[in-house]
Amino acid sequence: MPWPSQQIHDIVDELLRLNRRKINTFAGAVLEASAFTILLRLWEGPRTLRELSVELELEQSTVNRQVNAAIKHGYVERFAVEGSASKMLRPTEAGRAAFVHDGNLRADRLRRVFDDLAPGRPEVLLHELRAYNDAYERAVRAEGL
Repeated sequence: MPWPSQQIHDIVDELLRLNRRKINTFAGAVLEASAFTILLRLWEGPRTLRELSVELELEQSTVNRQVNAAIKHGYVERFAVEGSASKMLRPTEAGRAAFVHDGNLRADRLRRVFDDLAPGRPEVLLHELRAYNDAYERAVRAEGL
């Protein structure tokens, strides 16, 4: 077996289960998954294309293509900031409305999942996911990636 333990194998299997789910597919959704992700970041405040690229850990060309699609659909707009060569990005009113709509779809699904999670608790899951993601990011940085 290539795994040092059955537990490691099972954790890898569960993480793969998370990744292969169509978690970004919702009946009645307005936004594509990439537009939702971009609007999630922009909800917190305007960003440059480069900042989005770093935060999303994607190539700038990929983020540029996704942002241009969101702009074309009227969800995001570019605006100039005095003294800055880079234009900033922010949600439009239509983008805010679509984000709230689709965010509510996601929240409804999570509520149903948490209702069925017994005996688990959402706050414990959140705590452990954060701890895992923080530790994973430290490990990747230590590898120099």
